[in-house]
Amino acid sequence: MNWVILTVAGLFEVAFAFCLGKAKQTVGQEMMLWYIGFVLSLALSMGLLIKATQSLPIGTAYAVWTGIGAVGTVLVGIFVFREPISFWRLFFLTTLIASLVGLKVVSQ
Repeated sequence: MNWVILTVAGLFEVAFAFCLGKAKQTVGQEMMLWYIGFVLSLALSMGLLIKATQSLPIGTAYAVWTGIGAVGTVLVGIFVFREPISFWRLFFLTTLIASLVGLKVVSQ
C-alpha cells in the first residue's frame, strides 16, 4: 500500500510542476489559481511522501518520488508544453525509469 501512496505522491509532484508551467503562461486571477493549485499539489505530495516513508526506506522512497516527478514532468513538458524530443532525452528518460524499477525491486 505504501508503494501506491508513494506513486500518488509522485503524481502530485508532476501536478505541481504542471501548475507552475501553466502559471507561467497566464496572468492575473488565472495565474493565481494555478499558483493555488501548485501549493495544494505540493502539500499533498509532501504529505503523502511523509506517510510513505514511515514504512519504506527513506533513500529509496525519496529517489522513487523524485524519479516519478522527473519522468512525469518531462512527459508533461513534451506532450503539453511542446518541449523538444530528442534521442538522447528519450534515452536518459528510459534509463531513469529502469533505475526506478530497479530500486523498487531491490527494496522489497
